[in-house]
Amino acid sequence: MTNTVDTSAPVTTGLYIGGSERQAAATMDIADPGKPGTIVGHAAAAGAADVQDAIAAAKAAYPGWAALGARERADRMRQALEGIADFRDEDAAILSQENGKIRMEAWVDSLVFEIRWNLALELAPDVDTAKVLPPAPGIPVSTSVTFQPLGVVTVIVPFNWPIAILAASLPHALLAGNTAIVKPPPTAPLATTRVVQRIAEKLPPGVLNVVTGKDADMAALITSPDIAKVCFTGSVGGGKRIMEMAAKSLTRVTLELGGNDAAVILPDAVLDDTHLDRLYAAIFDTTGQICMNAKRVYVHRSRLDEVVAGLSQRLEKAVIGYGLDDGTTMGPLHSPVQKAFVAELIEEAKEAGADVREFGTLPPDPELHGGNFLRPALVIDPDPSLRVVTQEQFGPVIPLIPFDTEDEAVEAANATWAGLCGSVWTADPAAADRVGGRLVCGYVWVNDHGATRLDLRAPFGGMKQSGMGREQGIEGVRAFQDTRAIAHLEPEAAQG
Repeated sequence: MTNTVDTSAPVTTGLYIGGSERQAAATMDIADPGKPGTIVGHAAAAGAADVQDAIAAAKAAYPGWAALGARERADRMRQALEGIADFRDEDAAILSQENGKIRMEAWVDSLVFEIRWNLALELAPDVDTAKVLPPAPGIPVSTSVTFQPLGVVTVIVPFNWPIAILAASLPHALLAGNTAIVKPPPTAPLATTRVVQRIAEKLPPGVLNVVTGKDADMAALITSPDIAKVCFTGSVGGGKRIMEMAAKSLTRVTLELGGNDAAVILPDAVLDDTHLDRLYAAIFDTTGQICMNAKRVYVHRSRLDEVVAGLSQRLEKAVIGYGLDDGTTMGPLHSPVQKAFVAELIEEAKEAGADVREFGTLPPDPELHGGNFLRPALVIDPDPSLRVVTQEQFGPVIPLIPFDTEDEAVEAANATWAGLCGSVWTADPAAADRVGGRLVCGYVWVNDHGATRLDLRAPFGGMKQSGMGREQGIEGVRAFQDTRAIAHLEPEAAQG
């Protein structure tokens, strides 16, 4: 990673539909969340006709792409990925400006895309593998169960890790034989559009398309009868709207939604610098704006002071500033609305009498005054009914909640609307399996937590209101396929 990329010129992106780049009648100005009044670039704002063209292009390309075997699709996808790293520094600089997060995290965003894409391609030998059910007493047929793609799929990604999150589903959808339309986030579409277009240019026209624009103009990507599936990552409210819209045409959905992840620290947990660094990153990476970040920390009462001290020491070293500036460790929140919400949670906890400790200094640069910067905070032993505990903060604040018994910790961890991820911190593997097996969520870490430690081969997704369906792994491929059973009558079995 280098920091020598020129970031002074605004970036302009268009639409990519049916193998060609095009502009739209309107554009969107993409604001810099760290510098009020600064425009990072301009993205095409697709109209209804553009969206219909993208759907038609993907539909036209589908028969030819689906007719290929999975291995051949994988070969073409592998070739399309070549050179993806050549523009990574530039993409990272753009993403840092439109998103707000620090340059290194933006760089890793693109790196994870490449890693996930390649891991998906390793699944090619399994994609077309059929299962044969032999004749059985009273069943005189031999049945082959095979898999078939669905058609045109829409993939909608959020602002926080848009490029990396895209690769949790897009390569699996394409490998399964579907064609795709990618909708980047309207507030941070530039870097994602650039990455998708570079890959789409190397695939057959229409196999991969990208459209940017305002959500209100994109409804057909969900409601059109030509859309077979929608894969959405975002908020719970957004997921509910997607599901409601998709129901009109019975379009399938995979929803990866918000989380209120609990980290449970048992009395025998190792709390050395290595583990405290992991816990700190699990909470405050991307200024707390990651769905699988730890959002509640349940600490055995005997270890609470150690956790408070360890996190405090790290927060005292946090440098709040502009994402591209050297030395910055925590950038701004993405939107003024989110900044206001998180600030409200902190003030509410103070007014309720919780022990709230804030850290760091807001950036002194006048150019950054009014940016979406917020001092990170620990909320120690809050009333469990406070919103800082019950709601997903999606910002740099964390409640630290003491417990006395294992059952108490598990009950509290599960007493939430969410079920995305969780973690158990203990020196005892048996205790880790015991407690982890009781957490109602889709993914559990042991002595770690967060996106940087996610096994990108494993299925990922939530329970309860954290979503439905799974991404990654062969399960992620099957999510973009359906089964077909072909039964052959076996005369000898029939006679028997």
